[in-house]
Amino acid sequence: MDPVRLLALRDTDVSVDEVYQAIRDPEAGGIAVFVGTVRDHDAGRDVLALDYSAHPAAEAAMRAAAEKIASELDVRGIAVVHRVGSLAIGDIAVIVGVSAPHRADAFDAARLLIDEVKRQTPIWKHQGFADGSDEWVGTP
Repeated sequence: MDPVRLLALRDTDVSVDEVYQAIRDPEAGGIAVFVGTVRDHDAGRDVLALDYSAHPAAEAAMRAAAEKIASELDVRGIAVVHRVGSLAIGDIAVIVGVSAPHRADAFDAARLLIDEVKRQTPIWKHQGFADGSDEWVGTP
């Protein structure tokens, strides 16, 4: 079975339960889930608004990141779900989940997965600040 069980870019809320259900496996002794949320500050400035935009190749890049982790570590299930569009403070922006036979592999894989997704996936963040300024993060 393909360990990459759920990949999605969505403009609607994402669910930790959906990720958990996707990666559950009878051979897994550990499941690690990372949830990235929108915080109210960045680099000492108050964030008021945040929008994510994705290139059409973003989902393929997420798959490549997931397949890389699956080829390097002993995992059973992998999921990556990322929001696009306008998000509010506290909203979930990204969820990654990994199931593995042992907890150490699950923790390692989840950390490597979110880092790889952030590194190679063309998703850009536009932040609006309380002082009226804004910035794009992650653009080429």
